Amino acid sequence: MMKAFMLAGLLALALPAQAEVVTDTETREPEITITHDDEATYYEYKVNGQLKEIKVVPKVGKPYYLVPAPGSGDDYIRVEESQILIPKWVIFSW
Repeated sequence: MMKAFMLAGLLALALPAQAEVVTDTETREPEITITHDDEATYYEYKVNGQLKEIKVVPKVGKPYYLVPAPGSGDDYIRVEESQILIPKWVIFSW
């Protein structure tokens, strides 16, 4: 009887310990391409090869984001905050 309880306990602990397998084609981190011109710096965020948003940092003014419009492949909407959840922890500040 004691062996049955021990076996049940080990099986209960082993099931949640399974890890999720992520293939090479299924990356979780965005690929970031940075380009510059005379007026601004552009950060293109791609996840799995698909453009998710463009961060525009003008030389004068506030940064903003361009995200693809719903249902349209080539139109973009300007938004003030990022739509991608990326950890942005401050490690050290002075």
